[in-house]
Amino acid sequence: PRVCVVGSGPAGFYTAQHILKHHGEARVDIYEKLPVPFGLVRFGVAPDHPEVKNVINAFTQTARLERCAYYGNVTVGRDVTVAELRQAYHAVVLSYGAEDNRVLGIPGENLSGVHSAREFVGWYNGLPENRDLKPDLSCETALILGHGNVALDIARILLSPLSLLRKTDITDGSLAALACSKVKRVWLVGRRGPLQVAFTIKELREMINLPGARPVLNPADFAGLETAVKDAPRPRKRLTELMIKTALEKPGEKTMEAQAAAPREWGLKFQRSPQEVLPTADGRRARGIRMALTRLEGLGDSAKAVPTGDVEELECGLVLSSIGYRSLPLDPAVPFDTQRGIIPNSSGRVEGVPGLYCSGWVKRGPTGVIITTMNDSFDTAQSVLEDLRVGTLDVSTSREGFGAMESILRSRGVRPVSFSDWEKIDAAEVARGKAAGKPREKIVDPQEMLRLIGH
Repeated sequence: PRVCVVGSGPAGFYTAQHILKHHGEARVDIYEKLPVPFGLVRFGVAPDHPEVKNVINAFTQTARLERCAYYGNVTVGRDVTVAELRQAYHAVVLSYGAEDNRVLGIPGENLSGVHSAREFVGWYNGLPENRDLKPDLSCETALILGHGNVALDIARILLSPLSLLRKTDITDGSLAALACSKVKRVWLVGRRGPLQVAFTIKELREMINLPGARPVLNPADFAGLETAVKDAPRPRKRLTELMIKTALEKPGEKTMEAQAAAPREWGLKFQRSPQEVLPTADGRRARGIRMALTRLEGLGDSAKAVPTGDVEELECGLVLSSIGYRSLPLDPAVPFDTQRGIIPNSSGRVEGVPGLYCSGWVKRGPTGVIITTMNDSFDTAQSVLEDLRVGTLDVSTSREGFGAMESILRSRGVRPVSFSDWEKIDAAEVARGKAAGKPREKIVDPQEMLRLIGH
């Protein structure tokens, strides 16, 4: 059987890995629109979290298998259609992730100084489409809308001492911009309360222990929460206890001295919903944000934030909205639920299109960490293996796989990038990084990547 996987992030690689491991004869081709593989592991994981990127080693082993091939620099839906792939392969798995972000839908969100978290993360992580972002870091206060791990990542990058960032694979351009940054205060704002935050304890602890930055939490936000979390699941309980402790406890003398001397600060603001980004007098830039104060109806994760009628304005020159990523439809031939931003499926089988599958964020929505995506991809891979076993996928007719694609791509002037091409780019990045005392210096221009491999 010939299987094609669209997207080379964790979902794509885990799907390929599982099929290759449990079917001794399957061949898997992975297509990727960028020349370089690994998706959000390369472009989403924070530069100061190198340990999370270790999954790349396993993905590399998969890509080097004889029955696996990688074709970068091929945009499915533009360079080749899903229908063409379905003719060339017995099964096609769409694992292309979430390439867009959810919008706030409020006045002023298009002002200069307002960015999505996705763009900002892409900028400091070297995602080619965000390389020219040029966020204005000349203001003292930045505001991040959202209480997830991505919001904390951004706050940490904005407030980290340069000496820490210089040792990471953060891009050269963003490091230079951060070196001139005037930002010294970051507010993380959420619509709901402390019991509904989506970040995890590891990220919160990192933030609390960040050198040169002190946490500013309002004790009133945490009054009476000890009893409320008594019976909560352990991760939620520990997370809330850490926030309570940070908000209410008087720090020891040493900590107090360090905090008093800290040049930067960050804080969590709760029960505030953005209403409008306020413009400067010339109407061009963001100067602040107006927020509706909310009260919670219901308990725990299902609590809803309802506006109270009161509003509050906060000054800030940089607004980053971290309210979630969003998948886009890839090809008119593929069913898509625009409401939920996913491909309608059951266990990864795309509804109404036999032989077409999906895995990862485009299958279940943009939530969860790499391990969630791994399990989800194994689930889709199992569906493919099962359909092969019971004969739902007819392998008696041979399919040409990449052989058929190659002539189509050539006729359209598209030159795919192989995995060994990527390894040349990788070696160049690592060499450039070494010269700068970093693990790698990412190349952010796809044209430069292609020149490097002689395309």
